[in-house]
Amino acid sequence: MGYRVAIVGATGNVGREMLNILEEVNFPVDELHAIASRKSKGVEVSFGDKTVKCQDIEQFDFSTVDIVLMSAGGGVSREWSEKIGKAGPIVIDNSSAFRKDPDVPLIVPEVNPDAVKDAKKKNIIANPNCSTAQLVVALKPLHDAAKIKRAVVSTYQSVSGAGKEGMDELWNQTKAIYGLGDATPKKFPKQIAFNVIPFIGAFQDDGYTDEEQKMWDETHKMLDPNIKLTVTCVRVPVFVGHSEAVTVEFDRPIEPDEARAILREAPGVLVVDKQEHDGYITPVDAAGEFAVYVSRIRKDPTVENGLSFWVVSDNLRKGAALNAVQIAQLLDETGTIKSSTGYRTLTV
Repeated sequence: MGYRVAIVGATGNVGREMLNILEEVNFPVDELHAIASRKSKGVEVSFGDKTVKCQDIEQFDFSTVDIVLMSAGGGVSREWSEKIGKAGPIVIDNSSAFRKDPDVPLIVPEVNPDAVKDAKKKNIIANPNCSTAQLVVALKPLHDAAKIKRAVVSTYQSVSGAGKEGMDELWNQTKAIYGLGDATPKKFPKQIAFNVIPFIGAFQDDGYTDEEQKMWDETHKMLDPNIKLTVTCVRVPVFVGHSEAVTVEFDRPIEPDEARAILREAPGVLVVDKQEHDGYITPVDAAGEFAVYVSRIRKDPTVENGLSFWVVSDNLRKGAALNAVQIAQLLDETGTIKSSTGYRTLTV
């Protein structure tokens, strides 16, 4: 028994990862539909050993599918997700459009799977911001063991978080600098090659950016509204993989060894933490992997009951496509949706 699945935004970085991961985890797909804008109609994408032609979102009948993985940006989601939900399928939306909606559950399956009970309110489930997803996977088991009072987070976010245009800009600027060419920024506000940019999104009145605000809003919604959280988001010249330096203050003492033991037992987490020259994880190491990696766990002596650690994950996977597919698996496992077909014959 399988499901009829549509991917909206199938030609983008995350959409293609969704196709890859559905096949990698052997999600029970009976029918697979690739959906895109009219200009991408007919463009071919790969699903396993099959080739799928994109269909026009304006002409597709969404009542014929069970699950829609939406990865076409906030504007498209705001226009389409509620209409699609009313047609019958559950939409798993990767944009920020519905994350703050009280009637839309925001889910990371390792953190708050019980929120799936609210999926039918609008037939929409929101995927969190890529940086938030990996953060809460690391924080959740520690918070369960010793309540977190406050966290300070600095992100080191790869250019793939800004889509294909961001990746192209890093590549083109790097080539231009080596060739003494034109490295004028187009996608980012400043040069990204051989540089870091302490600004992602748009500035708010309080001096923080909306990217930073997403992280505390989403952490509060999924984990605990009482955690005090301050964030600085930085774009770095890395193609794939977000990193985070995290300092946490707990309500009771917790030793690094205890934290390591807790995290080693936590779902979705891999601890790589040795005091050696290669005893930690970098974005290059995490690219293409499913896990959230935690390294460099140590005491923070500047606060009572403090720990600092390093968190790395593939933002196109756990930060986006993988989490969406895991939500689809959660829908299946909990019986929130039922297969519309009684047999599995893949149609593309």
